[in-house]
Amino acid sequence: MNYLITGATGFLGRFLLARLVQRPGNLFCLVSSERSKQRLAEIGQQLGVESDRLIAINGDITKTDLGITPNQQQQLQGQIDHLIHLAAIYDLNASAEEQINANVEGTKQVIAVASKLQVRCLHHVSSIAAAGFYRGTFDERMFAEAEQLDHPYFLTKHMAEHAVREQTAVPYRIYRPGMVVGDSRTGEADKPDGPYLFFKLLQSLRNNLPKWVPLLGFEGGRLNIVPVDFVTDAMDHLIHLEGQDGQCFHLTDPNPLRSGEVLNLFADAAHAPRMAMRLNTRLFNFIPRNYLQLLSHYPPAKRLFQGVMAELGVPETALKMVNYPTRFDSRATHNLLKPAGIECPPLASYATTLWDYWERNLDPDLHKDRSLCQRLCGHNVLITGASSGIGLATAKRLAHCSKANFLIVARDCEQLEQAKQELLALGAESVHAYCTDLTNAEQTEELLAQIKAEHGAVHLLINNAGRSIRRAVTDSKDRFHDFERTMALNYFGALRLILGVLDGMEHHHRGHVINISSIGVLTNAPRFSAYVASKAALDAFSRCAASEYSDMNIRFTTINMPLVRTPMIAPTKMYDDVPTLTPEQAAELVVDAIIHQPKRIATKLGILGAVLHAVAPKMAELVMNGAFRMFPDSPQAQRDNALADQQQQIQLAALLRGIYF
Repeated sequence: MNYLITGATGFLGRFLLARLVQRPGNLFCLVSSERSKQRLAEIGQQLGVESDRLIAINGDITKTDLGITPNQQQQLQGQIDHLIHLAAIYDLNASAEEQINANVEGTKQVIAVASKLQVRCLHHVSSIAAAGFYRGTFDERMFAEAEQLDHPYFLTKHMAEHAVREQTAVPYRIYRPGMVVGDSRTGEADKPDGPYLFFKLLQSLRNNLPKWVPLLGFEGGRLNIVPVDFVTDAMDHLIHLEGQDGQCFHLTDPNPLRSGEVLNLFADAAHAPRMAMRLNTRLFNFIPRNYLQLLSHYPPAKRLFQGVMAELGVPETALKMVNYPTRFDSRATHNLLKPAGIECPPLASYATTLWDYWERNLDPDLHKDRSLCQRLCGHNVLITGASSGIGLATAKRLAHCSKANFLIVARDCEQLEQAKQELLALGAESVHAYCTDLTNAEQTEELLAQIKAEHGAVHLLINNAGRSIRRAVTDSKDRFHDFERTMALNYFGALRLILGVLDGMEHHHRGHVINISSIGVLTNAPRFSAYVASKAALDAFSRCAASEYSDMNIRFTTINMPLVRTPMIAPTKMYDDVPTLTPEQAAELVVDAIIHQPKRIATKLGILGAVLHAVAPKMAELVMNGAFRMFPDSPQAQRDNALADQQQQIQLAALLRGIYF
């Protein structure tokens, strides 16, 4: 028994090959490039199949006769029992032209070749997308009843299946899988789409909120999700089952879950907060459709919606699937599969496996260094406070991205020159040091003018230089200059740089400003009124500016950094015994900011502090007051204060890790 397979090196293809190689016969696989040919050979080695059984046929589904030469056609004529057509574009974001060429015209070429080669049966892999957004139950005999086929993917899958039904001269069978995800036993998958598109959102919720925080969510339509091993096991069985020509098979979950239930399953797998209360999206059905269409085309609403979707990394079409209206009757297919012991496992039994594989193998953050260097390639990166602490650690972390141009700034000329040499030694090809006091307006203006003349626009500004003062308000009544000194660097110095680089960012229509702020802004740390106020001012300015520049691709990110062991905190000896981040750990937060360009990066404790101050300000005040009294200002005060037990201080600092006291 011989097979001719299109799309054999794709996701479904390689899983199906693993089943077919266990049967006798040869497998002729259409490959469109040397890379695909090499990939097929690798798959053959992994499966342990002899090279004379797994045979590459050069071709292309978009070409006449699939690009198979007349000589090869003659050799294959009458030799193929099953032509399995898997090749297609499975991408909701692909252009209509690309999808028509591959999904429709490609299928027509497969039909023509099936007739020329006199194959025994053509097996066409369609999709539940061929039903469009049909409202109700769609069974395996239905086809023309499909509704709302306006999206290119749904339309082309429907048109391809129509061509098979109307134009095929040989016996055929049609397979409609649901949303195919990874292997239910191993989680193995090729690319993250479908429900995977929401995984980064769940990961972000997990990283920023405790698991027990209840969230308000939605309850939409039923998502028919199936694992690739079920789909290919079912296909392998149905392909070889006698008497089924002309049939259509729904390879779907007979008990699909609603979208809200699906997201909660994956939230549990990710240890992220669940949607404790879910609003049923069918409530929107009471709103006349023409009103919803009018709202969706209203420019301000459309821009807001597109901006939110882009920020979440979710395609607009994928969001439409949340309220998917179609149920698929697969009873006939499952009755055929039951004697072979093939059944679709419930999603709950393998959701954790899918998440684990994604986070270990498919999460874009696993390629952080590559993404980082792609982001910085050819860019001018300005880092202040780069001679020590977080600034130096960040510069070192970025130094391996040799195609970036680093502009490092600090007051200490000797340390700055040493930092430059360290960066060059780590692989940076272009490092320029500027010894500047950012509290001095004239020096800052000269710095900006020099950078513009020598390098042009600054693409990434990391405002890291800062000054901290730990002193209670009662001890600051005659020290107004403390507040002036912190504002001069932390706010006005950083602000001058931002205003100075915005012209270049506007001109290039892109740019990123990262401000190293403090967890104290979120928790209102006592004894740091001068420092927190200066950082809060910069945070407020950045929020305002971000709203003005959002549509110009200029981003502002605030990092509410917890306590970091740097020279800035060295004078406070008490911090020697409390948990802190290392500068290298802090630099990783900056890397995350560069890659993802979020609005804010903060620890869970920092966010909890902000929430507590927002919903229960008096309670938050009492907590911070207790901490204030437990950590006196001076050794003398500590000896005099009965509450100032060192063990208690260490315990509280460990509990409130990273907060300043």
